Amino acid sequence: MSIYKTRRWEKLRKKILKRDRFLCQYSLRYGKRIEADTVHHIFPAELFPEYIWCEWNLISLSNEAHNRMHKRGSHELTAEGMALLERTARARGLVV
Repeated sequence: MSIYKTRRWEKLRKKILKRDRFLCQYSLRYGKRIEADTVHHIFPAELFPEYIWCEWNLISLSNEAHNRMHKRGSHELTAEGMALLERTARARGLVV
C-alpha cells in the first residue's frame, strides 16, 4: 500500500499545507503568492525512506512547481529539485 493512501499521510499533508499557509513555497521565493495543492518530499521517498515522515523534508507546492521538481514518469529529480535537495541538506548539515 502506498503511503499516500494512508490516514497518517493525509493528516501530515494537511499539517504541512497549514504550516505553509496553503501557499507554494517555491513561488514565494520569487515574490509570487500561488496556492499550494501538493506536498512534496524534498528528499524523494523512494530513495530516502528514513525521511518520509520528517516535516522538514516536506514542502507545499503548486502543481506546476511540483512538476518542476522531478520528472513525472521516472520521479528523477530535475536540476531545480536537486538544488532544493542540496539547499535543504546544507541547512540540516546532511551529506548527500
